[in-house]
Amino acid sequence: MNLFDYSIPEKNENFDLLLEHDKLSIVRIVSSDNFESTEYVQDADEWVLVIEGEATIRLEKEEKVVQKGESLLIPAKTAHQVTKMKKGTVWLVIHIF
Repeated sequence: MNLFDYSIPEKNENFDLLLEHDKLSIVRIVSSDNFESTEYVQDADEWVLVIEGEATIRLEKEEKVVQKGESLLIPAKTAHQVTKMKKGTVWLVIHIF
């Protein structure tokens, strides 16, 4: 799979599992700007890297803008929610169990 071979969905996001091994999974997410904003609280640590685009993420009560090339560690059990996203935002997400 080529990391940059993708199409942008008209709504929500496309998820592609790139690797699942032991206590780790790596997922590519391609996002639309037309999406349902949902709050998540996950059991795993999550490291996100924006490869293309920009998104605003609320971590508990604080909002952070994550731009192309920037990353963010979301510790396990931390409430988080994507509140705004540019169409065509591409993420590399690593879950550490």
